[in-house]
Amino acid sequence: MTTTLESALARRQAPLRTPTALGAEVRRDVGAALAALLADAFALYLKTKNFHWHMSGPHFRDYHLMLDEQSDQIFATTDPIAERARKLGSTTLRSIGDISRHQRLLDNDATFVTPTDMLAELHEDNLRLVDFMRATHALCDEQGDLATTSLLEVWIDEAERRAWFLFEAGRAG
Repeated sequence: MTTTLESALARRQAPLRTPTALGAEVRRDVGAALAALLADAFALYLKTKNFHWHMSGPHFRDYHLMLDEQSDQIFATTDPIAERARKLGSTTLRSIGDISRHQRLLDNDATFVTPTDMLAELHEDNLRLVDFMRATHALCDEQGDLATTSLLEVWIDEAERRAWFLFEAGRAG
């Protein structure tokens, strides 16, 4: 059977209707919260990689490796966040522009950032991400979305661990 251009275009424009037992309001609200969380995860991932690439100084190797490990952990959350939104029947981010419209964490485009300032900024960003995740957790808990709350609990612990490592690494010895 051949597909006509018209039928192909119609399929592309058809809404995504993923079945779920959760109501439309839950899907809308949690989907929006997950989109913002996903944007923040991508923003933090890229900032962490940026600082990893531009690290310098006497602790270069330790900081470089720590930030590489942390960026991998952050990136590993992006697919589960997006897939959870899709399971709820929501759409998810589609582009860098979409990320920039949703992100709440600030970018850092400075030409030079000291290692101490890198660690401090990432520490604060991870703590802000924890706050965003806790707010999303509260919303999901209130709406009875146990699966999303369960995922968030793990991600909160991971972000708190990253913040702790960054804080301790940035302390004067």
